[in-house]
Amino acid sequence: MKPAIILFAHGSRDPLWRLPIEAVAAEIQSRDQNAQVCCAYLELCLPSLPQAAADLIAAGVLHIRIFPLFLGVGKHAREDLPLIIEEIRSAHPSLRLELLPTAGESPQLTALMADIALA
Repeated sequence: MKPAIILFAHGSRDPLWRLPIEAVAAEIQSRDQNAQVCCAYLELCLPSLPQAAADLIAAGVLHIRIFPLFLGVGKHAREDLPLIIEEIRSAHPSLRLELLPTAGESPQLTALMADIALA
């Protein structure tokens, strides 16, 4: 069974803010119709990361990849996220939890943004 994917982002009170995050989830789903993918947010939006993980676990998922959709590695990625990951691991010790580097650390994303700027 493939790992489920949680796209983790900051969150906002503005409901339109979520659209790009949800578009990434939809793109993943369109590329792999068997993929289990959902979005989770640090604050101001639901579900939270622990709730999204609990929902996937309740659906039988044993392995989750968390992809933080942050461009920079600031306080949230460096300090808040590791605490949330430990909370999930403590609550679900048999879960295989994989934390991917933030989106901004990806050389592919850096190249794509440069391509867009130069186009």
